[in-house]
Amino acid sequence: MTAKDAIKTALTSTQFLMTKYIEDLSDADLLIRPDPAANHTAWQLGHLISSEHSMGRQFPGASYPPLPAGWDDQHGKNAASMNPPKGFKTKAEYLAQFNQVRGATLAALAKMSDADLDKPTTAPMSQFAPTIGALLILTSNHTLMHGGQCTVVRRKLGKPVLF
Repeated sequence: MTAKDAIKTALTSTQFLMTKYIEDLSDADLLIRPDPAANHTAWQLGHLISSEHSMGRQFPGASYPPLPAGWDDQHGKNAASMNPPKGFKTKAEYLAQFNQVRGATLAALAKMSDADLDKPTTAPMSQFAPTIGALLILTSNHTLMHGGQCTVVRRKLGKPVLF
């Protein structure tokens, strides 16, 4: 297995997991907070999409579709605590955006060379992921971290344990 194969596996497996975590949730379920101080799943999804879209600008050869107007504001830190939540999207809209953005990341990865993976990243992400390869792994890990938060919502809603 090559480094690119391992990164692709990480990105596709976390895409699969996130999709499974939300597939039996309703649009209303996406707005449930596991705790009053925690973020709801709709915000988590939008944040993941916005973050990957932003981080992906550093990937050589990456081409991302534009996000809908106001997306970054709706899923930024200030909107996370909005109560009651307003203006969030449907599960179908989040899944479509997530899959488009992840598809663009995977397409960029497919075009990269091993040397591209060793290229340095720029601030502010360079403190967390100093190379493009590390930034791709961070992208996958970021998805998994937020997916873990979605599992708590699943438990609160009485949904079955998946994995």
